[in-house]
Amino acid sequence: MNKISLSAFGLAFAVLVNTGASASEPKVVLELFTSQGCSSCPPADKILGEYAKRDDVLALSFNVDYWDYLGWEDTLASSDNSDRQRAYAAARGDHQVYTPQIVVNGDKHVIGSRGPEIKAAIADDAMLPVKISLVENDEAVTVTVDEASSGVEHTTLWVVFYQSEVIVPIERGENTGKTIAYSNVVKKIRPIAMWDGEAMSVDLPKSEMAKANVKRCAVLLQTETEAGLPGRVLGAAMLDHDLN
Repeated sequence: MNKISLSAFGLAFAVLVNTGASASEPKVVLELFTSQGCSSCPPADKILGEYAKRDDVLALSFNVDYWDYLGWEDTLASSDNSDRQRAYAAARGDHQVYTPQIVVNGDKHVIGSRGPEIKAAIADDAMLPVKISLVENDEAVTVTVDEASSGVEHTTLWVVFYQSEVIVPIERGENTGKTIAYSNVVKKIRPIAMWDGEAMSVDLPKSEMAKANVKRCAVLLQTETEAGLPGRVLGAAMLDHDLN
């Protein structure tokens, strides 16, 4: 998870300062690391689907590929998703990588099929401290980040492209014969700007969504360790509808 400077995206993104915008934003971010080849995952996929219906939660599915050898190649998985999960484990220092695993606000993790533990983790976590909003127009989605109330460092603004639902019939492996609904399936996540704590705005062209073959997007404002590993999520925002 190395840093990528904004200059690498200069042709695709226009960065402005102090542009006003308003939109709803989630209070918590749930990242479910799941696999079609894991017999313990369907209950977690169902739980995440319920959270995905809520306006105050950004619930994302990251399908991993390290169980593909068990007899079924996950049709939604990517090595990038697996790398993100491993990076979280390395940042925490516990090196716990498993499915189903939910990471709450980039920090604590819980078993994704344990509903009460997920609720407790959310209840124990503070609201995301930085306000972010998304506003859509004909050609772009404008992302606005408010000024921080205290100093920040090593913080990146990420855009997440995802599909709201994917239905998958599984023909082999531990879940043979099951048809599973996956919610908010991440297709791509990439950095779009570094954040220094000052108010800023970024225009995300809709053509970027077309290239990712998705109609949904969200943004995450996330700290990084000095080693470039993902840390605490400070803010998030999502559109509650498909982009035109």
